[in-house]
Amino acid sequence: MTQSTERDRVLIFDTTLRDGEQSPGATMSHAEKLEIASMLDEMGVDIIEAGFPIASEGDFKAVSEIARASRNAVICGLSRANIGDIDRCWEAVRHAARPRIHTFIGTSPLHRAIPNLTQDEMVERIHQTVTHARNLCDNVQWSPMDATRTEEDYLCRVVETAIKAGATTINIPDTVGYTAPRESAELIRMLIEKVPGADEVVFATHCHNDLGMATANALAAVEGGARQIECTINGLGERAGNTALEEVVMALRVRGDIMPFTTGVDSTKLMAISRRVATVSGFPVQFNKAIVGKNAFAHESGIHQDGMLKNAETFEIMRPADVGLKETNIVMGKHSGRAALRSKLSELGFDLADNQLKDVFVRFKALADRKKEVYDDDLLALMRDQADETQDRIQVKFLRVVCGTQSPQTAELVLTIDGEDHEVTATGDGPVDATFNAVKQLFSHEARLQLYQVHAVTEGTDAQATVSVRMEENGRIVTGQSADTDTVVASARAYVNALNRLLVRREKSAPDSDVKTVNYLDAN
Repeated sequence: MTQSTERDRVLIFDTTLRDGEQSPGATMSHAEKLEIASMLDEMGVDIIEAGFPIASEGDFKAVSEIARASRNAVICGLSRANIGDIDRCWEAVRHAARPRIHTFIGTSPLHRAIPNLTQDEMVERIHQTVTHARNLCDNVQWSPMDATRTEEDYLCRVVETAIKAGATTINIPDTVGYTAPRESAELIRMLIEKVPGADEVVFATHCHNDLGMATANALAAVEGGARQIECTINGLGERAGNTALEEVVMALRVRGDIMPFTTGVDSTKLMAISRRVATVSGFPVQFNKAIVGKNAFAHESGIHQDGMLKNAETFEIMRPADVGLKETNIVMGKHSGRAALRSKLSELGFDLADNQLKDVFVRFKALADRKKEVYDDDLLALMRDQADETQDRIQVKFLRVVCGTQSPQTAELVLTIDGEDHEVTATGDGPVDATFNAVKQLFSHEARLQLYQVHAVTEGTDAQATVSVRMEENGRIVTGQSADTDTVVASARAYVNALNRLLVRREKSAPDSDVKTVNYLDAN
């Protein structure tokens, strides 16, 4: 495909499983990666960057399995600019019906200083590695990392070198979220006009959100001639995140009058995958997040409500159904049966086998006995806990706390660790502190608590509380979540959930096995 054949088609390149997973604490399990890849493929994403194969054996296996299972999307792996990385990447993606190798090197003055290469030496490295990748695969993407801070003349030179060496896609990354919309468009336009052979490749844009302009910069790049947008579900990614897939897809759909471009993404699947990524990553979607946030289609103002009742278009530029949010709402409660539960969960993006439904139904009934009404968010929290506990080595079996104005507060806790029950009573400065102290006594660790946060899932005094816990140990950051009508129980489960994720990270803690330990700047 070249830019001259499909001027109005924008390819969506999803890097949730690679750049998104690099966000501290967002590491996904092997099964979760396969699940998200399947959802992306079904949704119509054009290219899935499945991982960084050289980073770890786990990443290699995940990319390989995703490559084998893909039905429609191009499956891409990331590689630094060296022969060993590229070979490893090819071994992982070669099983895909449509494989791609994505190789990169930092070209700005700051990044060139890391491997201590002169401009000429870097050009030679680019030619050598892109040529090697193209000899393995006919679909090669090349990126000059930190392109937006690279000298214009040198950027043109390295892009021309990559094209001559056989790159079929040239990605221009705003690696540190430095650029602005007008500059983003002008940069792509300049490269297309000045670089020989630019009309024979696809130009892509990869933007970070450090200044809050990732989506705007990506759309501006399309105006400048880019025909591929690199993005992630919910804007997940390092630091302030990446361009949000749901935002660019819906912006192009809603504002086709001024941006006459199309994508192949089925937007009705956006809400389901947004919720699933939030669950498996442990990064909740902010309430006022564009497109997929809880309040994106909520109206409280009297003027807004009156306008909505008369004509929804007065205050909504897209329909909830456009992004997969059902406008009808079946109220769930203790009298609801399995069929109603299955239907509601299907609307929320969960298709369960009979045995899975049976397990969830038991939990649903227990929750419904404690709440008058069970809302969608309650069910999402229920499904998150269900998914987590199926693979947890540590589980909360029993918790009883004593709290109030009289000190000390105490927690009596029973944890099931690797199938065996362990019991302790601990004290603390409040019931949550006592509970966390009890967990630490039963399962000793050196992780430091970075974040403890509580949000009500729904309204009312019987609402479930969603608790988020972030912990750090030796540079490894993990996030745990849980929900319960009892805030202290939710706190215990979230803390234990984080510990379980930490155990997984410990198992991959060898220096060459953790994706976050790979030095992206070292292209040697």
